[in-house]
Amino acid sequence: MVNQPNEASDTRRPLKWVLAIIAVIMVAEIIGGFLSNSLALLGDAGHMLVDVLALGLSLFAITMARKPATPERTYGYHRLEIIVALANGVILALVSIYIFYHAYRRFLEPPQVQAPLMILVAAIGLTANLVGILLLRRASRENLNIRAAFWHVLGDTISSIGVVIAGIVIALTGWGIVDPIIAIPIGIIILWGAMRLVRESVDILLEAVPKHIRVDEVIEGIKDIPGVEDVHDIHIWTITSGIHALSAHLRIEDQRVSASADIVGAVNQYLSRHFNITHTTLQLECESCPTGLVCDIENTHTQA
Repeated sequence: MVNQPNEASDTRRPLKWVLAIIAVIMVAEIIGGFLSNSLALLGDAGHMLVDVLALGLSLFAITMARKPATPERTYGYHRLEIIVALANGVILALVSIYIFYHAYRRFLEPPQVQAPLMILVAAIGLTANLVGILLLRRASRENLNIRAAFWHVLGDTISSIGVVIAGIVIALTGWGIVDPIIAIPIGIIILWGAMRLVRESVDILLEAVPKHIRVDEVIEGIKDIPGVEDVHDIHIWTITSGIHALSAHLRIEDQRVSASADIVGAVNQYLSRHFNITHTTLQLECESCPTGLVCDIENTHTQA
């Protein structure tokens, strides 16, 4: 069975803080949007509502992933993180489409807004989003689900910047058309992040080789270990963020079982150190045995 990743306990706390901050700012933007008659501010609040739901899903997925594996679910609930990350990517893509649609409507009918209140509320939201980025930035490098949350908050930040700029320009010039002009690049940036999330999630669900690993380098490295003559039927995939797995057949010299265990240990150490592959299943084979048959020995190595 697969052990639980250590980062889960480290990422839940900042995610809870960000979720609370975004929820409070969302309520403030809804109130400010109605008071200032700002569709841009209400749109940003709607974006934050989507983010609150997405962050809640991310927190739920990480909490579930910490549950231990069972005989029925030998991988535990790790893949739930990936499914939620995929859902978040789809949600982000829908948010970007919503922004494009809203921008199109505002090109046709530029809104009349109270720019000072719009700027004030958007600036508060921007500050809160910057805090959220700082809280999630480190964890987003290691966990795909946290990366999804990070992209949601980053999208909020960019959106808030756009609202602030639009409010300033409208206050100085009265050009309501600025609002949809700024909304378009915001939607493009959000869509780019969404596509990255969807692609990474789908790659994991399809058990593709992790991006930082080249199969030929892994094979050559294993063959360089004393006692290993050949490697075949190799498979490398990602179970969830930070947990990479490998299965392979190793052809080794005909020797005692204790010596074979040393080879397995050397292979596992090499894979963990150079490729961060910590879950392996290795089947050992030798060319000649007393019976003339292939000798198979299976070994499973798991390291959190």
